[in-house]
Amino acid sequence: MRVALFPGSFDPFHNGHLEIVESAARVFDQVVVAALANPQKGVPLFSLDERRQMLEESLQHLDTVRVETFSSLVVDLAREVGATVIVKGLRAVSDFENEMQMAQMNEQLSGIVTLFVPSHSAHSFVASKLLREVARLGGDVSPLVPKPVAARLEERFR
Repeated sequence: MRVALFPGSFDPFHNGHLEIVESAARVFDQVVVAALANPQKGVPLFSLDERRQMLEESLQHLDTVRVETFSSLVVDLAREVGATVIVKGLRAVSDFENEMQMAQMNEQLSGIVTLFVPSHSAHSFVASKLLREVARLGGDVSPLVPKPVAARLEERFR
């Protein structure tokens, strides 16, 4: 069985992320989408449990996808779930430098390779940080996120 791991903070999960998951689900037998607790990104908008719930609701249409949470090294989780590949989305050239460095470190640590999946141009500008800011200021981000995420954002900033 070919298992891929798609890790991220997903705070919040958006349609660009969804596109990457759906692409990976067409290539791999199973895709594990894993939300991480990342202290480098500061205090999250949503707790890890809330992000897990939103992921599960947003991905329920994909029967080969499962959701996990973690706060360890990505390669440790990859080994734990039996992943042979880490999937990462690229929106723009600016994403590449950081993602490439992480991919090389992960491969050095574990031998697990990273597969870069470019996002469709319709999603290339979407970033969780921007979504949080727009939603916090009362803007409508519902066209950019799955319905369960839109509902949580509306509830959070009502």
